[in-house]
Amino acid sequence: MQLRKEIPNLLVLLFSLILASAAGAAEGEPDIDAEPRVNINRAGPQELAEALDGVGDSKAKAIIEYREKNGAFESAKQLKAVNGVGDVTFRDNRDRIRLE
Repeated sequence: MQLRKEIPNLLVLLFSLILASAAGAAEGEPDIDAEPRVNINRAGPQELAEALDGVGDSKAKAIIEYREKNGAFESAKQLKAVNGVGDVTFRDNRDRIRLE
């Protein structure tokens, strides 16, 4: 019977936590766990290097050179055509890559 008496208190606590979480999201607090995302059709070399694992300055420049020579990337997998970007780099970053 003790549990029955505590249910309203637990519901109030749960509802308060939900509201507090929603209020934080509405205020635009950054999601700490979110991986950085990058638009490979618009990003500069520094942004590419910071957002993509295994991509430093030289690979970032190669991505931009490829984009300038061949036009915008039409798919994320097309990034593997860039010299120095292989299956592992693509796999490690596929959730971070944006085209628009």
